[in-house]
Amino acid sequence: MTAAVATDADLEEYRRELTGYCYRMLGSAFDAEDAVQETMVRAWKALDRFEGRSSLRSWLYRIATNVCMDTLGSGQRRARPMDLSSTAWQPVADSLSARRANEDWLEPMVDERVLPPSADPAEVAAGRESIRLAFVSALQHLPPRQRSVLILREVLRWQAKEVAELLDTTVASVNSALQRARATLDGLGEETSASDPMDDDVKDLLDRYVAAFEAYDIDAFVQLLHEDATQNMPPFEMWLAGREDIAAWMLGPGCGCRGSRTIVTSANGAPAIAQYRLVESAIEPLVHGPGDAPPGDMPADATHLPWALHVLDIRDGRVAGITSFLDVTLFELFGLPRWLPASAD
Repeated sequence: MTAAVATDADLEEYRRELTGYCYRMLGSAFDAEDAVQETMVRAWKALDRFEGRSSLRSWLYRIATNVCMDTLGSGQRRARPMDLSSTAWQPVADSLSARRANEDWLEPMVDERVLPPSADPAEVAAGRESIRLAFVSALQHLPPRQRSVLILREVLRWQAKEVAELLDTTVASVNSALQRARATLDGLGEETSASDPMDDDVKDLLDRYVAAFEAYDIDAFVQLLHEDATQNMPPFEMWLAGREDIAAWMLGPGCGCRGSRTIVTSANGAPAIAQYRLVESAIEPLVHGPGDAPPGDMPADATHLPWALHVLDIRDGRVAGITSFLDVTLFELFGLPRWLPASAD
């Protein structure tokens, strides 16, 4: 591909995989979208200087890497509540005692924006695992250059020589960075077993999970969790461990979720549940800020407003982790409704 024949359409062919790369680098769906758009703008402006000595794909990845490095220049990394060194497990009574800005937290990503369509089950499984919240969170512990090397070598399967050319360094330097990155990830002690595939058993589990949650049958709900399941809820620093505390939280601080409705979706290669709370309980300054109000164009028959996107970690037939993102701007990113009308039931 030369500059003379490269077009907007040629650049757009790489948007999905570049979004996946930038998301793994930045840990933010919105930052990744912005980084890819900036990559496309820079590429288009420089297209007349693209000499074709490398492939168009390699050239775009070089630009995307530079954009991500610029974004990461502040040294700030996104995290999950359990990743914060200053945060220990918190009892239910203290669960809402501290919160941080949305910019501090890892964000979920829409599968369709980063995972290529594939009929190969092995490729599908590998793609899902490479955007798991736990894996993307672990990547954020790496210095940006090591992060880039590990993603390019381990996830995208680039050759060391290709990575060295992209980063303007040597193969030996690339191999050394990869070795250090692997050592750091090994030291984090993250769960390495694969999540359950999206088969009929998982779909049945999701049906029971949704039914128990919407009925607010907490006894039935916690039976679907592993004994040592965890729950966390950005932007709060809280994270809970074990069925008993999760149940206590849902019957205590979380009781406003009673009467919610849900939509099943997916995020980060995992099942996800979009939660809509009753209008009167969804306008809550504690979470969404003072002065919030229903959308001005909300119809009179709307009964539920967006509240949280719950990403589930499912292993061995039960829910091992629940990450609840209380950022309603995610609903638009995921193409979810801005409200739900009264149920026909």
